[in-house]
Amino acid sequence: MLQDIIRSKTGLFADGVQTVLRGHENRTRRVVLLKGNLVQNARSEGRGINARVNNNGTFGFASIAEYTPEAAEKVLKAATENALFLGKHSGRNIALPASTGKGELPLNREIVDIEQKAIIELCQTIDNYVNTKYPDLTSRTIVYYEDSQDRIVYTSDAYSGHLVTPRCYVYVILDAESKEGVPVEMFKAFGGFGSFCDNFSKPEELYPEIDKLYKRLMDKKEGVYAEAGYKTVVLGGMMGGMLAHEAVGHTVEADLVRGGSVAGPSLNKRVASDLVTMVDFANTYDGKLAPLPVYLDDEGTKAIDDVLIKDGILVGYMNDRESAAEFGMQPAGNARGWTFADEPIIRMRNTCILPGKNSVEELIESVEDGYYLVDSGNGQADLTGEFMFGVTCGYEIKNGKLGRALLDTTVSGVAFEMLKTVDMVSNEVEWSSSGFCGKKQPMAVGMGGPHMRCKIMIGGR
Repeated sequence: MLQDIIRSKTGLFADGVQTVLRGHENRTRRVVLLKGNLVQNARSEGRGINARVNNNGTFGFASIAEYTPEAAEKVLKAATENALFLGKHSGRNIALPASTGKGELPLNREIVDIEQKAIIELCQTIDNYVNTKYPDLTSRTIVYYEDSQDRIVYTSDAYSGHLVTPRCYVYVILDAESKEGVPVEMFKAFGGFGSFCDNFSKPEELYPEIDKLYKRLMDKKEGVYAEAGYKTVVLGGMMGGMLAHEAVGHTVEADLVRGGSVAGPSLNKRVASDLVTMVDFANTYDGKLAPLPVYLDDEGTKAIDDVLIKDGILVGYMNDRESAAEFGMQPAGNARGWTFADEPIIRMRNTCILPGKNSVEELIESVEDGYYLVDSGNGQADLTGEFMFGVTCGYEIKNGKLGRALLDTTVSGVAFEMLKTVDMVSNEVEWSSSGFCGKKQPMAVGMGGPHMRCKIMIGGR
């Protein structure tokens, strides 16, 4: 019925005017258990319709929190009026490039709802396992989080389609106290793309990974502070993924290139060693479904993979249709909005440095004195590519062998300089889609990478 509402109003599109009509619904579920006590139990849904109209390079946008035929007519009328009004004052006379194609994409999957009771019972089952097996913890938190975007996109001159993007995760957070009385914490996200039943039909399958998480927490409990300085390190896959997203990915988003990012003067120049190739994948990786597949963006561009760095050379940006014309590149389907009220902006999808030839063991064995940095809890970077990431899990490397665990520390540097020091890359990739990108509006993204040996500045006590 919702698709029929949107489809029925495309007859109101003005001749020769580029128009997108989007129906958009977001659903979220969240349950939190703290030491076995239910402290949060929430469900939310929001939906509406928006329209975006291009008037010679000036966009008019309108949205409304209704999902009716009358609402579709209202936003089309308002967006057209906005485009005409703004066009009078913008002085622009630019046509968007021709679409990369036209057609209609089929629904990729259905939303599968689940009773909140089942979610609570899953969290209780996991909490009971942790509490029974590991009573020495100072605290434990089990968080279930689920969100989905259900988008119906119809365009006047590009692709149309019905796209569903659900994901769900359980975050297991374990707390203890170090030998010096310092609180230590470890967490891991379990789950991925798909529904509750896709990811959590057998909670016992999570137990071996929870055991590994506890082992790392006990290692950290006896951990030491890193020695500050410029060190040889092996970055774990999720550390590399954080770097690829925060310190590199944002600098090569075309709207931020316009804003003065370091990628502007770096196009077609060396920004990394020749072992580094980085791609923003659309919906598949290595013949399998990508962590968070995107098939169509909110401008009607059919999603394709976008090569950003090739053998160490910066070769492209992520674009919307307008910036692709400006920079002479092909749009790849990167323009997305988080809710019905959000105008689409350039966003990453599944950003990853490609794997190399070495095993993880070979990378570690090659380091005489350095660190193995496994995971990061947070990170930030600016448009110069300068970054600082927290390290929540790491180990010493002494004579090619893992040593003591590390207490929390940080790493920092400039991405395009640090990547030039990469001299070994592992042959496997770790992926996750458990977080949000916070550029102006939230967005679910996938990120990952292989292990990499490089040099980086690490913080100490």
